[in-house]
Amino acid sequence: MVRQGLKQILADEFRRAVFGEARNAQEALDRVWKERWDVVVLDITLPGRSGLEVLKEIRRSRAEVPVLVLSMHPEDQFGVRVLKSGAAGYMNKETAPQELVGAVKKVLAGGRYMSASLVDRMACYLANDSPKPPHELLSDREFLVLQLIASGKTVGEIAEQLSLSVKTISTYRTRILEKMKLKNNAELMRYAMENQLLK
Repeated sequence: MVRQGLKQILADEFRRAVFGEARNAQEALDRVWKERWDVVVLDITLPGRSGLEVLKEIRRSRAEVPVLVLSMHPEDQFGVRVLKSGAAGYMNKETAPQELVGAVKKVLAGGRYMSASLVDRMACYLANDSPKPPHELLSDREFLVLQLIASGKTVGEIAEQLSLSVKTISTYRTRILEKMKLKNNAELMRYAMENQLLK
C-alpha cells in the first residue's frame, strides 16, 4: 500500500515516467542490474537483505543512478549512515507525501536531498570534536547484526538470514559488544530500544 501510494504521487508529477517495483532486496537488485533507471527510491527495511547492503551494491554496479532512501526510521539514527554509504538523499516516510516529488527532482538534477535537521546532524558529524553515539562506530554489517539481535533473533537465525556461518555471526556479536562497551544481549537490546534502532 505504501509503494502504491508513493508511486501514485510520483506518477501524478512525472506523467511520462515508467515505474518499476520490487518486493524484496534481491528483486530490487535484479531490476537495477538488468534495466536502466534514472533514480531508485529504496526502503531501508527490506525482506532478505538490509537496504544498506542493497544501497552499496547499487553504488558498486550502477554508480550513476541516484538512490533516494526512504525509511520509517528516524533520520537522526539512519540518515548519516545512509548518506555515508552513498545515497543521494534520505527521507522519513512520514514526510514523504509532502516532500517526495521535490526530493526526486533534486537527486535527478544531481543534488542531494536532506531535511534541515539532517543537514545540521551531518555538519555535527563532520566536526571532528563532536561525540558520536556508540552505534556509529559499527560497520554496516555489524549494525545490521545489532538490529537483528535486538529484534530477538538467535545467532543461528541471523546466520541463516544473512547466509553466513554461526561462528561469523558470533564474531560480529563479540565485536559489537566490545565497540559499544556493552556486556550482553540484554544491554544491547535496551540500547537499541532507547535509541530507536530496531528494524
